[in-house]
Amino acid sequence: MDLPASRPGSGDTPPAKVERDAALRALRARWRTASLAAGWRFPSDWALPEVDAVCAAVMAKGRVEAAETALAGLARARAAAGAGLAETLADLAALHAVLGHDGDEFVAPDLDATPARLLRTTALAWADVATDQLVHTEVTDPLTGLPTAAYLRTRLAEVYRAAAARERPAAEDHVLLVVSLDLSAIAGFARLTGMILVADALRAVFDSGQSIASLGPSIVAALVPKDDRVASRGVALRRALHERLSVDAQLADIGRPHVSAVRLPATHELVCDLLAHLARA
Repeated sequence: MDLPASRPGSGDTPPAKVERDAALRALRARWRTASLAAGWRFPSDWALPEVDAVCAAVMAKGRVEAAETALAGLARARAAAGAGLAETLADLAALHAVLGHDGDEFVAPDLDATPARLLRTTALAWADVATDQLVHTEVTDPLTGLPTAAYLRTRLAEVYRAAAARERPAAEDHVLLVVSLDLSAIAGFARLTGMILVADALRAVFDSGQSIASLGPSIVAALVPKDDRVASRGVALRRALHERLSVDAQLADIGRPHVSAVRLPATHELVCDLLAHLARA
């Protein structure tokens, strides 16, 4: 039985669309090749939906300068996926180089030849996402879950500014309680467990807004108000440390953790030097 002849719009793909799709795929392939040659580190993560949006915008307008909105979207997607700014800009240069050459011959991307406006658009869009990620990323030590020394330095800067506004030394209102554990005699999982237990003890004792941080592989500190409860909190901390560390025979044998009250020096610069010294101790 003869099949009825197809009519336009009944399911056939218009020739113009087929040609446009083929051109888009060719542009995408040439761009990817040039980008990899320019130093794109992980070929498997180059392809994003936003790449197709850029290609479609370029094909529609005939030039890369007319695809700023799509390029900004790609830059944001690159940043969210973890691509660095240098890599993202080199990728843009690869696209610009490909569009400046006909045929399938190899092209060498040149960042300096890329229009400044496109570089600025891409860089600003990338930075928007990268900055947002930085602001919303908590700076924590992956082992203990405590904030790092970088956080404590920032917190101390606030303390020193407040002290300067009151025209009094920072040491009059705050003190550092430092806990160090001699883990040199043990290794492996027991060493990790020791620091996890120390961090847990500090969180249990200083649970009302005090700043706690990990300074190094075997040392943590708490910035606490200098009031009449400092001594009692020190006793409570020693008790909490003993209770937690005594459950493990290896940790119980290393001796008691050293807990000390460290006076804050005169300036923020000096306290940062102090933190660096404690971390290496």
